[in-house]
Amino acid sequence: MVFRLAQPAPSPSLCRHHNTEAVDGAAAVAAAAAPAAPQRSEPVHPGAGTGAGAARPDRKPRPAGRKQEPQFEPPLEALVMALIPSQVLRVAILLSYFSILCHYRALDMPAHQTYGGSWKFLTFIDLVIQAVFFGLCVLIDVSSLLTKGGDSREQERQLRKLIGLRDWMMAVLAFPVGAFVVCTFWSLYLVDRELVYPKLLDNFIPQWLNHGMHTTVLPFVIIEMRTTQHRYPSRGWGLAAACCFSLAYILWTYWVNQVTGVWVYPVLERIGSVARVLFFAAMTALMCLLYTLGETLNSYIWDPPTAKVKGE
Repeated sequence: MVFRLAQPAPSPSLCRHHNTEAVDGAAAVAAAAAPAAPQRSEPVHPGAGTGAGAARPDRKPRPAGRKQEPQFEPPLEALVMALIPSQVLRVAILLSYFSILCHYRALDMPAHQTYGGSWKFLTFIDLVIQAVFFGLCVLIDVSSLLTKGGDSREQERQLRKLIGLRDWMMAVLAFPVGAFVVCTFWSLYLVDRELVYPKLLDNFIPQWLNHGMHTTVLPFVIIEMRTTQHRYPSRGWGLAAACCFSLAYILWTYWVNQVTGVWVYPVLERIGSVARVLFFAAMTALMCLLYTLGETLNSYIWDPPTAKVKGE
């Protein structure tokens, strides 16, 4: 009988060590035998899936809670003003007033042969005011082009004086008187044209000339206000100047009646003395109201209120 000596069993830790070495060696052999996989050029985003519904890595996610800002589109009137420079508009308006004045002076009307001639009518005075005003605007445009890039302080000082005179005329004369002529003429014309523009005048004044004197005045002055910023004087001085103009014309009207015995407008013939005084007082108040309207409109165009951005 042969007896064999029993060998001691290997420890568990030694077995695990041999098994780990065997696995690592097999993995190294497999890795050396396998072909190298091509590297992807696209960056791998964390959390991106590999299925059909996964997000594309080249598309950036849109931040939550942020709306797309609308694109700015300039208003149509700004595009029209950009197509036609304001200098060209002023020259065209000035030439139109010259044409209206020439045609009006060429009319063979009995009223032009009496005392005061055309100067007793507020419409003609307004045409002269508008022509002088736009002539001053054109002169400023030409002077600005000639002195552009110059270093002469004297020329700048003279140019500032012209600009100040232009702004004063716009505030006190051009807008309030022009708006007054348009509003009062067409208001009385709609009530009874015989009060301000008898039908007999159709034989002397064509329709286009009538609208040139009593209609286009207001749009022209509004265009000028829209294209150029004007600095208004203080409201007290501005209203005082507008009242002085109204009072001067009223006194001129009374003087013409004192010399000729005829009132300038038929509406003054149909009312009494007290009503005539009240009428002139109401017209003066309307002139002051139109001055305030022009000041407000100029401020609305060039000094708009600051709009608060939503969410700030």
